[in-house]
Amino acid sequence: MTTAPVSVPAAFAGSPARGLICRECGHQTSLAPVHVCEQCFAPLEVEYDLDKLKLVTRQSIEAGPQTIWRYAGLLPAGQDPATRVDLGAGMTRLREAPHLARALGMRKLYVKDDSGNPTHSFKDRVVSVALSAARAFGFDTVSCASTGNLANSVAAHATHVGLKAVVFIPSDLERGKIVQTAVYGQTLVAVDGNYDDVNRLCSEIAENEDWAFVNVNVRPYYAEGSKTLGYEVAEQLGWRLPGQVVIPMASGSLLTKVDKAFGELTKLGLVEESPYRVFGAQATGCSPIATAFENGWDTVRPVKPETIAKSLAIGNPADGPYALDVVRRTGGAMGHVSDAELVEGIQLLAETEGVFAETAGGVTVATLRQLLKNGLVDPDVETVLYNTGDGLKTIDAVAAQSVPTVTIAPSYGAFLKSGWAS
Repeated sequence: MTTAPVSVPAAFAGSPARGLICRECGHQTSLAPVHVCEQCFAPLEVEYDLDKLKLVTRQSIEAGPQTIWRYAGLLPAGQDPATRVDLGAGMTRLREAPHLARALGMRKLYVKDDSGNPTHSFKDRVVSVALSAARAFGFDTVSCASTGNLANSVAAHATHVGLKAVVFIPSDLERGKIVQTAVYGQTLVAVDGNYDDVNRLCSEIAENEDWAFVNVNVRPYYAEGSKTLGYEVAEQLGWRLPGQVVIPMASGSLLTKVDKAFGELTKLGLVEESPYRVFGAQATGCSPIATAFENGWDTVRPVKPETIAKSLAIGNPADGPYALDVVRRTGGAMGHVSDAELVEGIQLLAETEGVFAETAGGVTVATLRQLLKNGLVDPDVETVLYNTGDGLKTIDAVAAQSVPTVTIAPSYGAFLKSGWAS
């Protein structure tokens, strides 16, 4: 491991972050808007001062706001109210799901439902942290490559704090996600290509424009926002870890950060150490990480996405190898399901628990059912399933079969003839 002198920028003075560290070679560098190691070109992540993290207690968290910022002492940016970006993300419902559990043959199941965030997906968590970091670094323009939910969130949060946003999406995204981004009045660029094409373009633009790309040059800070999904579940369970979690995978970052959150809570003594298993879910039409797991590969081979689960359609997932490491270390597994199966998953969750998930949520439910069938998930162990977005974002997925039961004339006689009178 090589080290470099690290210094904390003034705007990060209250942050527990002490610098950035390479996930492969361990090279350290100062907090800056960079995401790639200058020594080996591997990804960088935030490194924390353990003594500062230890200042966080259950009591200090519980006294905080009902948002992700109750965990400010565990995050890299946003401690300074002058740069914090806050639309109210976080503390979404952890819903007990007894009817879904019964349908799947499980004893205890929860749904962590992030559809209740300000722009109705978990991306509000990562964007809150990323834009707080961007403001601390002095950027006035923010950007991203997105499969939809991230574009929604960046545009909304930038508008909220008066930043300029230029966001890039594949041109074939669901109409609802396009509208939800454009409505904020920021610049929306549709690219004729898939997400990986958009991401390559944004990487090139980031080298030439003085913009904060949340999932390029400020990615180390952005990714840390996902930890709050792990913190919240533990807190909502009464400060303990669940035995099993099932998480959708696009880049794989969310899965790795939930695991990181559980590890941090344990290390800091905020929860008792207990074993847990992590399971990953993908759509078959874009399942490079799950395929690598199935085949016992250590590397993830890129694919061309072909699935209606566009929020998971990242064919070359940056955190894929790290997601594999987490699942294997915890004794979990991965699965992937067809588009038809994910639609069934959306309907099953809606019909049993009254939760309308977007396609990524359908993937997670259907994958859980598949893993149970294959004996890979223990039905007797308490399990948390993560729903990361609102079904209204991907309504076309179920529109064909979600129609009126019957259409009648506006008369009581017609109602009687319909056969639905008691």
